[in-house]
Amino acid sequence: MIADKIAALGRTVLFGELTEAGLRALAERAIERRLTRNEVLFITGEEARGLFVIVSGALRAVRDGVDGREQVIHVERAGATIAEIPVFDDRPYPSTVIAEEETVVLFLEKREVRKLCLEYPQIALSALKLLAGRLRKCAELVETIALKDVDQRVARWLLNEAKSYGTRSPKGLELRLRLTHQHIASRIGSVREVVSRALARLQQNGLIMIEGRSITIPDEAALFSYAET
Repeated sequence: MIADKIAALGRTVLFGELTEAGLRALAERAIERRLTRNEVLFITGEEARGLFVIVSGALRAVRDGVDGREQVIHVERAGATIAEIPVFDDRPYPSTVIAEEETVVLFLEKREVRKLCLEYPQIALSALKLLAGRLRKCAELVETIALKDVDQRVARWLLNEAKSYGTRSPKGLELRLRLTHQHIASRIGSVREVVSRALARLQQNGLIMIEGRSITIPDEAALFSYAET
């Protein structure tokens, strides 16, 4: 069990440069937790007691909009950490985090992480790099929602998903949709009905082909050009 925890901690950006001794010390204090699909790990405004390392599965961080719609801020998978910000700014959790699927995490108390930062300064540098990356992603999300129409947002989302989970065939880049239109809407700052219409328009324009839950992108360059115009 300790060996598995050490391996999980070693895969993260935050703790990846620790020595074997440092990883072992951290692993001995890490508490494992298992989540079922759609189980809430913590909610916005809850007192932050520490951060979490994702061993397997995936977590999504969300905020509720003024109209009650869920807006996904980011999704993290195995090898990532989540809830780092409140460890350093000593404030509550800034978002609600929910399991995308069956997920295993390791919990690390805030005081243990801070103590390690003093013992191993490279953790603080890794944290800066990690938080800078989070900031860039948030800036990109704001820019996308503010400046791109829904069709472009859907196109960009499809490209990113296809590059991560798609397969290539003679027809093009094929993607099996894992999410409902409602879930896609929460990723791009829209609503289900608008996403459905956007997918239909992309198909009418020949940028994608839809067959049930499968989507084929025949020309990635054309879809990319459309998304970034």
